[in-house]
Amino acid sequence: MIQREKYIAPIREFYDSDLIKVITGIRRCGKSVILNAIFNEIKSRSDNIIFLNFEDTATLTAIPDELALLNYVESQRRNTLCYVFLDEVQRVNGWAGACRTLRIKNCSVFISGSNSKLLSREFTKELSGRYVSFRIRPFVYKELAEYARELHKDIPLINYIIWGGFPKRIEFSGESGQRIYLNELNETIIINDIINRYSIRKTEAFKRIANFVFLSNGRILSARSIEKYMKSSGLPCSLTTITKYIGYLEEAYAIATVKQYSAKTKRELEYYFKVYNEDVALNSIRVLNNRYDLAHNFENIIYNELVYMGYTIQVYNTGSQEIDFAAAKGSKQYLIQAAYSVAEDKAYTREFTPFSKLDNSCQKIVITNDDLDYSTSTVRHIRFKDFVLMDEL
Repeated sequence: MIQREKYIAPIREFYDSDLIKVITGIRRCGKSVILNAIFNEIKSRSDNIIFLNFEDTATLTAIPDELALLNYVESQRRNTLCYVFLDEVQRVNGWAGACRTLRIKNCSVFISGSNSKLLSREFTKELSGRYVSFRIRPFVYKELAEYARELHKDIPLINYIIWGGFPKRIEFSGESGQRIYLNELNETIIINDIINRYSIRKTEAFKRIANFVFLSNGRILSARSIEKYMKSSGLPCSLTTITKYIGYLEEAYAIATVKQYSAKTKRELEYYFKVYNEDVALNSIRVLNNRYDLAHNFENIIYNELVYMGYTIQVYNTGSQEIDFAAAKGSKQYLIQAAYSVAEDKAYTREFTPFSKLDNSCQKIVITNDDLDYSTSTVRHIRFKDFVLMDEL
């Protein structure tokens, strides 16, 4: 597996800190690999180190709760600073109490977990500010291509646009194996991480909403529009319940919702948001007859790549038209349109026109899958195949 230095570097300065290091993110995005890489790095300079993987039934059976965990660490460690790694720690009863105790007993604690029990709201409450969290994401294209080279494979860009960047999926040689793997992962996220975790009783309604949201990536939504959809589907659902279900999908890191910023009123629009999937495979596995949503997956991938590069993202609403992304990092700001192609006149006009009434205080960019350069005197065109290899815009 590749060394994901982008994620490891920010964690490195906390190796000896008494703050609990929380490695989080959607299932199968590579958290355990990151944890193992850190373990191996620290192991090269210290042998006072403990690694426990609670996905291993034998480990969980032997160490099922807080007291057993504390006793085990105490029996294995020395009196100097001890590095303790706990993978899938949410399976241990009283895990948060154990972590709080370990950090005050001269331990540097690293934890990871996939279940939403370890995600934002809960670990914030349970660890009471005594932590730093690091979110891991599925592969972007640079990482996917690097891992593919390790496996002596080639991943074309169209494959990435359809099937995304869950690392393990490229270990399967055929599309059928990838589909089986991704469908099983989807079920685990929906059933184990959300339905079971939150004791959702209206399971069919939740699954219908999840399907609708995953298939709506790159589109403007509101709780009201989902309410209308559910009513037309014969599964009426209240606005409160819909909002709650969208929150569960976000907490499991399955989606991100991005608010619209109104250039006219200089504020965020409260009721409407754009949804982006953590990985476009969550859209593609729901599509019949290979009618993949290339245009919206393309936009979704650009969002994911921009976030990986470190940009904060809003949807920019000019009042009459929308620009896909307002991307900012430090003092740099960009307005970006994502379009699969602008080769046809209608598409070119649709993507370039929203820029025409805006000043040049921000750099204007169009990203497309076209090979030709469509740059103008005021708008920079970036080819997708170049964009996915960039570290900065």
